[in-house]
Amino acid sequence: MSFIRQSSLDPPYMPNWRWQVFLDKTIEAFSEFQLEPYPIDLEFLDKEGVAGPKARRSNVKTSIWACQTFKISKLRAVCVNGENVGSVLNLVIKPAHNFDLPFFGADFVTLPGGHLLALDLQPVLKNDRAHTESVWKRLVPIHQKWQSKLPFGGAIPVSAEPFFSPGFLWTRLPLGEVGEKIIDDIIQPAFEDYLSLYLDLVHEADEVLEDRSRLIYKGQRNYLSYRAENDPARGMLTRFYGNEWTEKYIHQVLFD
Repeated sequence: MSFIRQSSLDPPYMPNWRWQVFLDKTIEAFSEFQLEPYPIDLEFLDKEGVAGPKARRSNVKTSIWACQTFKISKLRAVCVNGENVGSVLNLVIKPAHNFDLPFFGADFVTLPGGHLLALDLQPVLKNDRAHTESVWKRLVPIHQKWQSKLPFGGAIPVSAEPFFSPGFLWTRLPLGEVGEKIIDDIIQPAFEDYLSLYLDLVHEADEVLEDRSRLIYKGQRNYLSYRAENDPARGMLTRFYGNEWTEKYIHQVLFD
């Protein structure tokens, strides 16, 4: 099927993609807003290549869906799908810096060795109680409900700790029937709970004063700089599409 998108607001065409239901639920959740496409050059909307072991080379496609709306300066979902090489949804919601809101982050990654799955409402001012307290008291019970049903994914780097909350849900699952059932029965409803809370926070948020907005902006810049410099997808994307395209994609599209 030939499908050429002209706007980042057009949903990507990703046949047999594992994470389609999560993208669909995100689009549905934000359909109540007046969405506008986020400006992304056509060279980055959809990218195709060939990857994988020599004996099992397969096509791989990377697409991005991105929009903006009131209180949200950028909502983007990176979708990667390739038989024998991986299936990825990387979802980041960046609030406008004149609202005191965390980022929303979801990373759902399937590789030949298993699933790596993460959810969080990520602070940009972790030691600022005005930024975190009202969020964490609502997020932590949701995290406890679902993390208790999942194996823990392991420790995160010390350098990353400022950008994760106590509600960071993080797990590793095996491929096959067991992992798929856990994704359907636990990860999907957990995702819906995290997303629902985030939407509530967006609705409730009031615009902050200019001094506060500047502080939030600085925190957001630090967050985006850290993510760009330490993006774990860098190696995978470089193997698929080369270093030059990957670095532009990370710095100009994912974490611009």
